[in-house]
Amino acid sequence: MEGQCKVLLVDDEADFADTLVKRLGKRGMDAAARYSGGTALDYLEDHPVDVVVLDVKMPGMDGIDCLRKIKERYPLVEVVLLTGHASLDVAINGMELGAFDYLMKPADMDDLRYKIEDALNRKRLAERRIAREKEKLQTLGQESKA
Repeated sequence: MEGQCKVLLVDDEADFADTLVKRLGKRGMDAAARYSGGTALDYLEDHPVDVVVLDVKMPGMDGIDCLRKIKERYPLVEVVLLTGHASLDVAINGMELGAFDYLMKPADMDDLRYKIEDALNRKRLAERRIAREKEKLQTLGQESKA
């Protein structure tokens, strides 16, 4: 992978989130944790990330509301939802709103890592496409001036 993957883990269960951050760090990812949707959005203002791993069920701003705001403000950031059995329909709704994918809790570490890597690959592909389109537009702009 080109460069280290920056991951933000958002879950109101602090021990769970902190454990995942440590495990992702051991797998070469730059991971941070926040424990609510609001603090996650605050973090994203100053810390660009590639992938957000987001719990669906949280007090206050739930994962779906947080997902909406992330996609509005940072459309290239990929989001992987974490959900329990009772909220599977909510996770599917989240994918319709732009989430990359979802995992059932408790998530297997390897499954989570693969989802994050796949999400990162999709983000980087989108970034490359945008860069190519910008180059094309600049070239067209220069040609029209000539």
